[in-house]
Amino acid sequence: MKQQLYEAQQLPYNELEKVGLAREGKLTIDQDNLMTLLSGRRTEMLRLKNQFAPELNLPEFDAKLSVRPAKEGGLELMVHPIYKEAPQLPFLTDTEALNLEEGHVPNIEKMIFDDEGDPQDILIEFDEETNEFIVTDQSRILVPDRINGEDLSLDQKERYRKGKEVELQDGTKVQFSAKEKEGLRSNKMLLIASIIMDGGLTYAVYHGLKALFGQKEHDSKATENSKGYYSDLEQFQKQDRRETMAQKPESNNKEYERSYSRTGSR
Repeated sequence: MKQQLYEAQQLPYNELEKVGLAREGKLTIDQDNLMTLLSGRRTEMLRLKNQFAPELNLPEFDAKLSVRPAKEGGLELMVHPIYKEAPQLPFLTDTEALNLEEGHVPNIEKMIFDDEGDPQDILIEFDEETNEFIVTDQSRILVPDRINGEDLSLDQKERYRKGKEVELQDGTKVQFSAKEKEGLRSNKMLLIASIIMDGGLTYAVYHGLKALFGQKEHDSKATENSKGYYSDLEQFQKQDRRETMAQKPESNNKEYERSYSRTGSR
């Protein structure tokens, strides 16, 4: 199972067709960016077709994409182009905006009021690629219950939700980041996060993670993994195997089982 907020059938196919990522009701976006959309995050920078404003005589443009719940139901597509000047947010002071833009702080936590007047805790980051502030509703952040075999405490979960760095006993450090396609940064290149869903743990393997805020690159220990990582990796492989076999015709299960035992994974 995947850790995601939405299902593929909820996506706004008509809008995706306008930017060249769907055709005749079928998605053409690659799997990694699809899972990023379904997890409520921004894709990487994509080359899109321009059918929104043909009068601009611009057949293609570069932008990131995300989706959010629409007021009338379903999901709406959000296009994040490259801005010449960052659009300012009314609830950010000039100093706060400058600190984000110049990379002095990874994020800023705020409490604002939504359209109905209800309080809302948000996290604000700055995306250097699009030159835009990113606002994340903290209540919609998927917080792991376990990372690399270690259960997160309530305090660690709250720190993660607030965009603060969380350190585990095995030395792994993680920090939520909406501007990253994976949704987090770490001092490790690989990690396994788990969330309790439907009465059981669902696993997500993260790879190629970017270094923690303030570090341009990983150190030499970034590829060293703990026993907890390998223990959860084994559990993930077993879960993945069960789900794959359940989707295959019974006649193919034995052949898949032989293949799996030879490779240790799909």
